[in-house]
Amino acid sequence: MIFRRMSTPISWIIVFLGNPGMRYENTRHNAGFMTANVMEKKVGVKINKMRFNALTATAAIAGSQAMLLKPQTFMNLSGVPTKQAMNYWKVSLENLIVVSDDVSLPVGKLRIRRSGSAGGHNGLKDIIAKCGGEGFPRIKIGVGSPPRKDYEMVEWVLSKLSPEEGEPIMAAAAQAADALETIIVHGVDRAMLEYN
Repeated sequence: MIFRRMSTPISWIIVFLGNPGMRYENTRHNAGFMTANVMEKKVGVKINKMRFNALTATAAIAGSQAMLLKPQTFMNLSGVPTKQAMNYWKVSLENLIVVSDDVSLPVGKLRIRRSGSAGGHNGLKDIIAKCGGEGFPRIKIGVGSPPRKDYEMVEWVLSKLSPEEGEPIMAAAAQAADALETIIVHGVDRAMLEYN
């Protein structure tokens, strides 16, 4: 596939969920941002233009024009920049793709869904609430569940990855970047068959 920068109207919006700032780098909740870093290299752009309360870049993926978006509003308000971008470019919910972490999946496991509930994920919850419902494709990267029942979930998702966890999650982020291309070129069903 040939990738190049585009400044023409956008037909896809890809949102990579995470929290901004050094404090949250290499944490479980930033699996979406890790995928964004892979995508930057894959498409040859830098996601660094501040727009819609997010860091953004535009790129062509196999002829389809996409906006890559890293919300800077913190996880719980991810729907704010997502809605702004969707409204500006008049992109439908079906052409929004969200990449996030998932504590219900084993570390490094990829799961693609056509639609669905937030599953307890506050970033997805805010996007669903602000952007018109659950009917958007999403790619989830497994970060595992807390080791103990008394472990606070917020503490778990905001804690740093161990080297043993980091390697499979980075591998899953690379797969997620490939899956994004598959969704755009061949559709969600094909991506689900290949990567789930």
